[in-house]
Amino acid sequence: MTTAAAEKHGFQAEVRELLHLMIHSLYSHKEIFLRELISNASDANDKLRFLALSDGALYGDDPELKIWISCDKDQGTVTIRDNGIGMTRDDAVSHLGTIARSGTSEFFKQLTGDQQKDSALIGQFGVGFYSAFIVAAEVEVLTRRAGAPTAEGVRWASKADGEFTVEHIERPERGTTVVLHLKEDTREFCDAWKLRSLVRRYSDHLAFPVLMPKDVASKEIAGKDGAAAGVEPLDWEPVNEAKALWTRPRTEIKDEEYREFYQHVTHDFAEPLAWSHNKVEGKREYTSLLYIPARAPFDLYHRDAARGLKLYVRRVFIMDDAEQFLPLYLRFVKGVLDSSDLPLNISRELLQQDADVEAMRGALTKRALDLLAKLMREDTEKYATFWKEFGAVLKEGVGEDAGNRDKIMPLLRFATTHAESNEPAVSLGDYLARMKQGQQFIYFVTADSMATARSNPCIEQLRAKGVEVLLLGDRIDEWVMSQVREFEGKRFKDAARGDLELGTLGGADAKADADAKAKAETPEGKAILERMKTALGERVAEVRASTRLIESPACLVIGEHDMGEQMRRIFEASGQKAPESKPALEVNLEHALVKRLASLSDDAEFTELAQLLADQAQLAEGGRLANPGEFVQRLNRVLGRFVAARAAP
Repeated sequence: MTTAAAEKHGFQAEVRELLHLMIHSLYSHKEIFLRELISNASDANDKLRFLALSDGALYGDDPELKIWISCDKDQGTVTIRDNGIGMTRDDAVSHLGTIARSGTSEFFKQLTGDQQKDSALIGQFGVGFYSAFIVAAEVEVLTRRAGAPTAEGVRWASKADGEFTVEHIERPERGTTVVLHLKEDTREFCDAWKLRSLVRRYSDHLAFPVLMPKDVASKEIAGKDGAAAGVEPLDWEPVNEAKALWTRPRTEIKDEEYREFYQHVTHDFAEPLAWSHNKVEGKREYTSLLYIPARAPFDLYHRDAARGLKLYVRRVFIMDDAEQFLPLYLRFVKGVLDSSDLPLNISRELLQQDADVEAMRGALTKRALDLLAKLMREDTEKYATFWKEFGAVLKEGVGEDAGNRDKIMPLLRFATTHAESNEPAVSLGDYLARMKQGQQFIYFVTADSMATARSNPCIEQLRAKGVEVLLLGDRIDEWVMSQVREFEGKRFKDAARGDLELGTLGGADAKADADAKAKAETPEGKAILERMKTALGERVAEVRASTRLIESPACLVIGEHDMGEQMRRIFEASGQKAPESKPALEVNLEHALVKRLASLSDDAEFTELAQLLADQAQLAEGGRLANPGEFVQRLNRVLGRFVAARAAP
């Protein structure tokens, strides 16, 4: 019996747009509605089981959690029911009528137009319920929150026309019933055999039994007033394994089952790149099932976003995102952890203080890194996919996890001057194998992009000598490289800092290097360097002859312990003031522009050209000019004099 008048509400604008997408764009992947609704039912059961740990009365006289699915060919309906946590009236309005704006906007940004790829995004962004409208002309939701009076049942209904109604009803049983009134062209889902096959495909691994009538001719009829569904005599039977997949022996689980379970846990339709299933016995007993996804979630770089493993204690679901079991740089790892040692009433606060948790965190971290190492060894193509999606996050571990640094370093991938491609495909092991005889350092250069790093004038001499240079273009790379000193006995050396320290690498070019240094000691060389320092003033720490340059007239070199451009930008973005430092300007005394500069007697013209060379050096390394307008004016004056000289008879 209805106890309150129905209220009509309008959908949030983002929901209306989403419903339009569901109805008009994903028609070729209609079956995903069942996957999403069963997953929602499973989550509702999990939540009730967790809350009942502290309040057993929530179970009432119905302690066995299940999911029921039935269809009615005559009425054209499919019904999915659970006896989980249920919803209040306010829950129904907020959960079924709105979506968090941030998640919605990111969802639409990710859409590609490819129906298969787009359908895979639905569950990831928490919009799975709305997939019901792919097949349904009208959706009814009958629900009652566990522990609430029977008079506080709720009926929610919508025809995806921009509005929904919500009203109080009498509802004896707790949990949620979703009734789909199918469209004429989706009546194919009013078929018990088809529904059974879809359940086995998507939900065989669920920890709860999914029941369907044995007699396919029988049917469940949901009362219009929302009272308990009038059920004709039915003999229900489970159609799924109804056993948590991670509790079964590995030898009994097929790869396809592992993949399907991953899709259930993550709501990701793509297959995982790799997984690791392990049971630990002894002082601590727990089972872990870890997955490496094939693509990054939209909030991967939001370090405070929800992350972590699904935590169970003795098969009882505890929480969705237990982040305490893996470090932040492994936040992309998905999966399940089932412990036999933790108390059932464990809280997030207790997790942070528990010694067993710390021990499991260390073991799971090593297991995840071992899984990545195995993927790297056995499938280079999949590992390249992993690095493209998650490489920048894994790099964080170099600085954040000194204890596992030796495991992380071999996993890193770099673009280098060895190949023209900017794809990071070179390991540090590959680099060491190609080092020149007499080479003492692993050379690298950082910039705000790969292209800028590759064209940095500071590496011209190294490239001329055939020395490979690591090209680093991620914004955290300068910080990462500041955390490491060496790899397998070879020290890292920033090619844009201090002296290159080529040592015995000079070979046939050693004489040229010596000649360059000797020229700087001549009266003419000293004069041009001193004159340039006077012209540049406090802009640079010093002006000196360069052994780095081949083609460029000048480059900026920072001190060994000074902060580089990337770190300065990170500091500024976080509202912090970067420490003061000045670079040195290195000059190629053999370059035509520098020779022209040395011949100028006009001090004003000399100063302008010297400033222009310093500007160019700063831009070449990806730096930002303090006054771009002044640079443009300076360049225009120089070009103007050049044009005038060319036009003179």
